[in-house]
Amino acid sequence: MVLVLVIGDLHIPHRIHDLPLKFKKLLVPGKIQQILCTGNVCDKETFDYLRTISPDVHVVKGVYDEGSNFPMSATIVHNPLKIGVIHGHQCIPTGDIDSLRSIARQMDVDVLVSGHTHVFQATEMDNRFFINPGSASGAWSGSFNGDPIPSFALLDIQGPIVVTYVYQLIDGEVRVEKIEWRKEQENLAPKSIVRVVECSY
Repeated sequence: MVLVLVIGDLHIPHRIHDLPLKFKKLLVPGKIQQILCTGNVCDKETFDYLRTISPDVHVVKGVYDEGSNFPMSATIVHNPLKIGVIHGHQCIPTGDIDSLRSIARQMDVDVLVSGHTHVFQATEMDNRFFINPGSASGAWSGSFNGDPIPSFALLDIQGPIVVTYVYQLIDGEVRVEKIEWRKEQENLAPKSIVRVVECSY
């Protein structure tokens, strides 16, 4: 079992001053083995904060990470799964599932993590799992009206199974949703993801 934090679009301090306090209380050191970040970290202090949660941090370059040396994409292997990470600005139109499917095929990954939309999304297609953790800080995005819901995800990887716990801050309360996805053998029909609302904090 590997516990992976999927987080992104922080925009600290340019659009928002910090992560929600209720999120910071949940993200304690010593529990999470790895972090996959979709970019727009924006400053060294925020990157250093992520490294206090887990020393194994993989960040891809967002459109506001100009001064960074982050790569444009990353592939992480948790056998038998290959996980690809991109910021998401490569996806045209933004967040389009067909474009994401094409990127996942090019990267040859089972799970594709992307950001850029500031909105949580989880979809299963082509025996692949697509997840967008949204904006952990709830930073403003020009792509829609209204305030984004702050969100991040924890992936509990157990061989070919990914159990995703989605944390969203709604009306001042942290709500958790559980989504399970399994990589199927190629000769079997893919199963749909299962969603279960877990609890509130």
